Amino acid sequence: MATASEAGKSAEAVLEWPKQDKKRMLHAVYRVGDLDKTIKCYTECFGMKLLRKRDVPEEKYTNAFLGFGPEDTNFALELTYNYGVDKYDIGEGFGHFAIANEDVYKLAETIKSSSDCKITREPGPVKGGSTVIAFAQDPDGYMFELIQRGPTPEPLCQVMLRVGDLDRSISFYEKALGMKVLRKKDVPQYKYTIAMLGYDDEDKTTVLELTYNYGVTEYSKGNAYAQVAIGTDDVYKSAEAVELVTKELGGKILRQPGPLPGLNTKITSFLDPDGWKVVLVDHADFLKELH
Repeated sequence: MATASEAGKSAEAVLEWPKQDKKRMLHAVYRVGDLDKTIKCYTECFGMKLLRKRDVPEEKYTNAFLGFGPEDTNFALELTYNYGVDKYDIGEGFGHFAIANEDVYKLAETIKSSSDCKITREPGPVKGGSTVIAFAQDPDGYMFELIQRGPTPEPLCQVMLRVGDLDRSISFYEKALGMKVLRKKDVPQYKYTIAMLGYDDEDKTTVLELTYNYGVTEYSKGNAYAQVAIGTDDVYKSAEAVELVTKELGGKILRQPGPLPGLNTKITSFLDPDGWKVVLVDHADFLKELH
C-alpha cells in the first residue's frame, strides 16, 4: 500500500501535468433549430467562414463548423442540428460568445441589414469605460458581444458562462486545466465579478469569461449550449488531473479517457463544479481528423 508521503507525491506529480501540457481551446458545441439560417447569419453578418459540414443520417443530426480561421490554429463554433428539432432552451447560465472587430459600428450596421440576426445593444462605450461594444442576437437567441479591438489572430475571443462561486471555478480551471487568470474585475455597483481565463493573452486567443452575480449560486442550463472542447497532448494524464481536482472542488468525470468508436480520436469528458461540460481531445488525433 502507498504511504501518505508517496500518495502526496503522486498527487503532486499528477497536478504538475496541466502546467506542462500545451492545451488549446478548440471549439464550443451547441444546438440550433435551423442550420442554414444560422450559417447564413454567421457568414453574412459576423463575417465567419463555413469550415466544414458533416451529416450523420443514421444518428439524425448535422454538424457545421464555423470560425475566422482554420481549425488547426483557430477556435470554431460547432453547430448541431438534430433532425426535426427547431427549438431549444438556452437557460440562464450560458452568457454569450464574443467577436473582436476593428469597427463595431460598421459591423452593427451590417447586422441590422439582415433579417436573420439583430442588434440588442447599440454600439458605444462600455459603462464606466472606453471600450466600444455592442450585442447581437442570432436566430436561436444566442447572444454575441461585439468588442472593438485592433487586428487579432483570433476574432472569436470569448465564451461567457455564469458560475455560482468564482473562486472555486478559478481554482478548478487553474488546477485541472492549467488555465491562467488573465484578468479579474469586480463591479460592485452592478453586483457582479468577472474573471477571464485562458492559455494566452485576451487579444491573441479565445478565453473563458466566468461571471459571478452577487448571491446567485445556481443557474438553469437549458438544453441548447452543450460544451467547450480543449486540445491536450495526453487525455489520460489530463483526465487523471481532472479527477483529482473534482474530489477537492466538485464536478465529475463523465467519460473515461479513450478512443471514440469508429473515429479513434482519444477524448475524455467531465463536468466542472457548476455542471458545465468540457471535452478534452487528443490534439494529434484532432489534427488527423481534420486532414
